Amino acid sequence: MTSLGSAPVLMTLLDHLSHSGDLLFRWRSYFPLLLLPVFLLALADSPFAAAPEGWGRVWQVFCLLLSLAGLAVRVLTIGTAPAGTSERSTTDPRAAALNTTGAYSIVRHPLYLGNTLVALGLACLPGVWYLPVIVVLASLLYHERIAAREERFLEERFGDDFRRWADRVPAAVPALARYVPPATPFWWRRVLGREFHALFVIGAGFFVLDVARRFLLTGLITPDPFWTSVLAVTGAIFIVLIVIKKSTGWLKWG
Repeated sequence: MTSLGSAPVLMTLLDHLSHSGDLLFRWRSYFPLLLLPVFLLALADSPFAAAPEGWGRVWQVFCLLLSLAGLAVRVLTIGTAPAGTSERSTTDPRAAALNTTGAYSIVRHPLYLGNTLVALGLACLPGVWYLPVIVVLASLLYHERIAAREERFLEERFGDDFRRWADRVPAAVPALARYVPPATPFWWRRVLGREFHALFVIGAGFFVLDVARRFLLTGLITPDPFWTSVLAVTGAIFIVLIVIKKSTGWLKWG
């Protein structure tokens, strides 16, 4: 019988994770749609009134701040990443250099940590216990496979440098005591050119979830003025920055 601890079996498991991660990496934009039924169930179970006041509103603001904290992690990571790294791609991982400073000195996958916090904030909005649990577990399983694919790519590209970095930096839970200041200055233009999409997704996500929650509770489509304001602000920022990006070279970097 083959031992589960043997190298061939271990490599087979790693190959499976890497292959799954490759598929998820290519189709990652559509993965959140799989959780839509669970979100609808949680919204219908929401204990908050259709028009929350007091602690209900405080809870909503907390959820928004949690998602914005996730965006802040992404901003700090992308803003200090060297050129040619932390790039968007819908096909394969890319890296012109190995990131080992800044956010990457305390956790190997800070962008996925940020994504998880954004999703957690949205999942907390209905106020039911099971939705955040499901979303966090799904995020861990999902990002674990993409991370396996990326780490295999990085190991093939950077060899011992990657292995030494991976030995001292945790994959998911930040080790704050190991922080090393970033080797590159913060690039505001890079952040503005990339993350305005994420800001708008957060604003639109909370707006849509709250409208759906109120509809499931009352049968009426009655947007909350608070979330309407959030949508308006994030939408205005999105429009301004996309016009600047399309019509000028100000948001180019590299």
